[in-house]
Amino acid sequence: MSRLPVADRRTVRRALRDMISRHRRAVGVVLALHSAAAVVGLAPPWLLGTIVDRVTAGAGVATVDRLALAIAGCVLVSALLSRYAQYAGHRFGERAVAELREEFVSRTLGLPVSVVERAGSGDLATRSSVDVSTVGTTVRDVVPTIVIATVQLTLLFGAVFLLHPLLGLAALAGLPSIVAVTRWYLRRASSAYLTEGAAAAELTETLTTTAEGARTVEALRLADDRIKHGTTRITMVWRARRATLALRTVFFSVVEASYPLPVAMVLLVGGYLFSRDMVSLGAVVAAALYLQQAIDPMDRLLQWTEQAQRGFASYARLLGVGMVPPEPAGTTASSRGERLVVRGARFSYSDGPDVLHGIDLEVQPGERLAVVGPSGAGKSTLARLLAGIDAPRHGVVSIGGCPVTDLDPAERRRRIALVTQEHHVFIGSVRDNLSFAAPDASDEQMRAALLTVGAEWFAELPDDLDTQLGDGARQLGAAEAQQLALARLVLADPHTLILDEATAALDPSTARRTERALAAVLVGRTVIAIAHRLNTAHDADRVAVLADGRITEIGSHDELVAAGGAYAALWHSWHTRADER
Repeated sequence: MSRLPVADRRTVRRALRDMISRHRRAVGVVLALHSAAAVVGLAPPWLLGTIVDRVTAGAGVATVDRLALAIAGCVLVSALLSRYAQYAGHRFGERAVAELREEFVSRTLGLPVSVVERAGSGDLATRSSVDVSTVGTTVRDVVPTIVIATVQLTLLFGAVFLLHPLLGLAALAGLPSIVAVTRWYLRRASSAYLTEGAAAAELTETLTTTAEGARTVEALRLADDRIKHGTTRITMVWRARRATLALRTVFFSVVEASYPLPVAMVLLVGGYLFSRDMVSLGAVVAAALYLQQAIDPMDRLLQWTEQAQRGFASYARLLGVGMVPPEPAGTTASSRGERLVVRGARFSYSDGPDVLHGIDLEVQPGERLAVVGPSGAGKSTLARLLAGIDAPRHGVVSIGGCPVTDLDPAERRRRIALVTQEHHVFIGSVRDNLSFAAPDASDEQMRAALLTVGAEWFAELPDDLDTQLGDGARQLGAAEAQQLALARLVLADPHTLILDEATAALDPSTARRTERALAAVLVGRTVIAIAHRLNTAHDADRVAVLADGRITEIGSHDELVAAGGAYAALWHSWHTRADER
């Protein structure tokens, strides 16, 4: 499996700057409000120190009451400013996250199908769920918290320096150990969290493929092998998370041990300065309170630094999706004619051996061609080349004299449709599921398409086209889902259809009825059917036999049976089994 790329740190930083630039007004409001709240929050410790000095000088209750009332007012104003700052921050965060999700969906939909298939569903699923959620939390909560905590700490330590420079220097006693352990942590955290994300993607891929192929696993008695494979992936996730936990354990332990040092040093230095009449007792009290007040933003800053590393790694994975070159726009908008021609086509996956060896094939407009052969012969690979999903390593696949991959993608999809035995039911109504193929189709056309493919179950739906499908709603069986996919095909109305075992999930009788129903719709269209039921080949104009990546026989059903070659053997074997059933 070839995972999707991951953006480097420079790309992530540039994307963050761009995000802040797009929302600079909102960011400015948030910073202004939090800065104002932090400035007002400096007043209570200073006022409390003033109370100590005034009482020491013999001031009365009235003075204390006035200063206490001022403290209460400052606390209230600071709370109100913080409340509105948090409100503005969350509004900014939600807008930024919404943009992020839309950009990610746009990038994902622009990925070439071949890239998605090579990467595997686990990697993309993890990025679209876990990573998007992590980045959302980071943008909405982490970034504002870090910025705000930094501003608060700057003001608090600045206030201590204003009380007396030596108190300010004493307040820095805990910083060397905090800075050292933070640098140690940041050098290791990014790669550790990227490794954890990759391990989670591998586990998701393993669980997804095992669940999707559960019947095959059971039939081939591969349960123990899949359990072993899954256990290996879980072990990888456990090791990756254990590594990040070890980093957090060291990081937080050193940080927590560093918190008491500044307060202790300020009290020691303050006591010495007070004994020399270099500073008032109120100033020492205020400095200690400032440092005590600094623990909360420092704690938030360092705790959210860990989450920021997660968010940074997840953002790098999301941006990596945009690094994949999009599907080529094509150099030709359209082509003349509908004749599909393959000349000397060779194809291999990645750097592996060729799976197709010099394929030569011509399909005339309106012809029905069946492609048969043993499993692994290259039938589905040939279908992908004909649909333009993959390009041949050597040779050419053209329609109307134009290479298929040179066509504009929208034009190619309009003219050539590939339907496989894999299908998907989207969460939404039946109408939503069908409108993907033809957004302008009327309800009558949608109902007609369902009837065309023999979807008799549609008549039993409680809300007609408004019936909800998917999780928590009406669940479609494999056969029903495949008929829904075929109904999309009818609505899409392409000129050339490539059916890669498109009725494989249907039972033989239903498949036969569906194929007969489709036959009327497919009149005048070019149809290439990858067939595993040979009755499809029997009804085709011509049959191509594929073996070991080569076309070994081609001709009509009767011609190939009379020739007594590989197709004749397949036909007699299949016909005998059908009679026995």
